[in-house]
Amino acid sequence: MSRRLPSLGWRQVVKALGKKGFYVVHQKGSHIYMTEQERKHKVTIPRHETVATGTLLSIIEQSGMTRDEFLRLLD
Repeated sequence: MSRRLPSLGWRQVVKALGKKGFYVVHQKGSHIYMTEQERKHKVTIPRHETVATGTLLSIIEQSGMTRDEFLRLLD
């Protein structure tokens, strides 16, 4: 069973995705764009102090990970 998603800021999301091999492609305004080496997955992260739960779920989906895989990156 999946743990509940914690309240995360944009820095924590970028750091977790970085552990999975994602890197920042560019930033435009208040959004950060990341991709991985194969460029199969592109992720957009809003620069908010607290990323909304629905937005976080969308980021996880865009990254091609499951919720559990993402939560393991936070540990």
